[in-house]
Amino acid sequence: MKDTQKPARSTTSTGKTFEGFTDEERGAMKERAQELKTSARRGPRAGKVDEEAAVLAKIAEMQEPDRVMAARLHAVIKESAPGLSPKLWYGMPAYARDGKVLCFFQSAQKFNARYATFGFSDRADLDEGAMWPASYALKELTAEVEARIGALVKKAAN
Repeated sequence: MKDTQKPARSTTSTGKTFEGFTDEERGAMKERAQELKTSARRGPRAGKVDEEAAVLAKIAEMQEPDRVMAARLHAVIKESAPGLSPKLWYGMPAYARDGKVLCFFQSAQKFNARYATFGFSDRADLDEGAMWPASYALKELTAEVEARIGALVKKAAN
């Protein structure tokens, strides 16, 4: 009779076992899978209106203060780079060029984090030497922060 092999579990130096993805991470992956299915059903003729409506609906579902930040970011991005198309990406608002995500917002509540995040994908044209920031922590949106984000989005979209 053969012994059945059990899957290995990785451990850290503290002896804790790694059990896999968190509930929040699994939820985000499920949302992304649903977004891909929806996109495939719509086909290449899917209008920007459908995507933007989905982004606005997702923003409306958020709790304060993330909802206010996401709504304001949406306006800043649309103003700074009107050529970007809003879309959902892992269940969060994102903005794409030619269907590829350029920048995104991640609410603090999504992953029970201390702060919300605004980030850029590798498609963003933000290269500065050998190292540059690709993600920013957001605690609040001041006029100065909005102006900085607007300038970054404009640069990334060019």
